[in-house]
Amino acid sequence: MIEQTIAQWHKLVDAKDSAALDEILADNVVFHSPVVHTPQQGKAITRLYLTAALHTLNNEHFRYLREVLDGDNAMLEFTTELDGIQLNGVDIIHCDADGRIDDFKVMVRPLKAVNKIHEMMGAMLEKLK
Repeated sequence: MIEQTIAQWHKLVDAKDSAALDEILADNVVFHSPVVHTPQQGKAITRLYLTAALHTLNNEHFRYLREVLDGDNAMLEFTTELDGIQLNGVDIIHCDADGRIDDFKVMVRPLKAVNKIHEMMGAMLEKLK
């Protein structure tokens, strides 16, 4: 089932279609940000963070490098560039029995990139609120 969900994920990322998040996120989804200490609980806050990421990280340099799918789990490695800083990251995704994402964790390196994400995502979140 994860294959179907990840195919939907790639489609919405390519289209930058944040409205499609409602279809693939579980109501009780938990989002783990690389820059926020505590997990963010619920569909509304997760949709907000992922929408901001679609507009911040998903630029002309963004691409997925590889993915690993296993059971209800997926790991998607990505790269992009923000203000001249090369960024490498991983989306770790878990789906529930209905094929909806119920856990989404983002890990990013190097530290310089984490700091840039913090700056740019903060500005984008303010615009979206």
